[in-house]
Amino acid sequence: MKIFGSILTVIVLGFIGFIATVIASLTRDAEFYTILIPIVTIGMIVIIILAINHKLRRKVPRISTIVFILLCIVSVGIYEGYQAYVKSLEVVSTQDVNLSEYQPFVEGTKAVALDEASTLKFQDNLPLLDGATALYPVYSAFVQAVYPEKDYPLGESEVVSSQTGYAFDRLLKGEVDIIFIAHPSEEQMKSAEQQGIDLNLTPIGREAFVFFVHSENPVEKLTVEQIQGIYSGKITNWHEVSGKDEEIRAFQRPEGSGSQSALIKVMDGVPLMNPPSKDIVSAMGGIITETTNYQNRTNAIGYSFRHFSQNMVSNGKIKNIAIEGIQPTKENIQNKTYPLVDQFYAITAGSENPNIEPFINWMLSEQGQELVERTGYVPVE
Repeated sequence: MKIFGSILTVIVLGFIGFIATVIASLTRDAEFYTILIPIVTIGMIVIIILAINHKLRRKVPRISTIVFILLCIVSVGIYEGYQAYVKSLEVVSTQDVNLSEYQPFVEGTKAVALDEASTLKFQDNLPLLDGATALYPVYSAFVQAVYPEKDYPLGESEVVSSQTGYAFDRLLKGEVDIIFIAHPSEEQMKSAEQQGIDLNLTPIGREAFVFFVHSENPVEKLTVEQIQGIYSGKITNWHEVSGKDEEIRAFQRPEGSGSQSALIKVMDGVPLMNPPSKDIVSAMGGIITETTNYQNRTNAIGYSFRHFSQNMVSNGKIKNIAIEGIQPTKENIQNKTYPLVDQFYAITAGSENPNIEPFINWMLSEQGQELVERTGYVPVE
């Protein structure tokens, strides 16, 4: 009976452990559990076999079992605690906002509104809109002023936000009429040209491109040349730019994102070094490399558009770096003294929707620019 029980234990727990290991291996960031689960499985098999054979009554096996279980519990606690700590360091990492809070015509929406009726109103032929996450609050406010009042679900409606890269691809495919993004990358512009698509880029607002560090980092300012040195890998320690003797961890954004395109523009032809990254298991199996999210360690530097980082700056988690000695305030964006000011655009690609031109003209009107400013950006004029 004891032999049968031992064999059954090995088969059952071995099968359960194998399935659990496979599931863990298909989960993001699961390297820890793909190692732990086989160890726990083997340990539990040994413990149960010892129990079947009445060996756990002995002092050494009993103490060893207790120690093993405690070590497993402590290991999981330490790992999960560290993961929670790392996640707490991520600041404006994925650059996501809760878009549902800005949906037009939703009760309690954060989308700003005009104090008077809009001079432009649509009832039909609604232009299909898409764009960057950061700009959804802007064009949601446009929609709330101009479009008919109804539900515009984020998943599928005339007004969605699928982020810069995918929105640009949808524009080229003719799936949307207008997208709202920062200036497309050189690669994106070439893609449009190769497909014979003429893009019409209309600046509708301005925003500062900012670099930020941990709030306790003593470095207050950097030159554009120093930024280029850091992101090319020539400057690797903060003491080279009047900071502490710490290695610089320069985070980047995924290729094709608006802020990554802005960084490439700042580099002005200087090659970027490889970004901090991690290998993860994709949902389809296999290993893919993913750009690591910004982690707000004392030696970190990251970048974003000013509007995205303001809450974190206000909360004292990060601070914006003065570029060439100039802070990215709204006043310095408006008077053009801050050197890294970028425009964002309403971009079209030859759609025949008759409401596109009047809509874009309205965006540039006093009412449209008022909504740009109230959302937290800087008007083009």
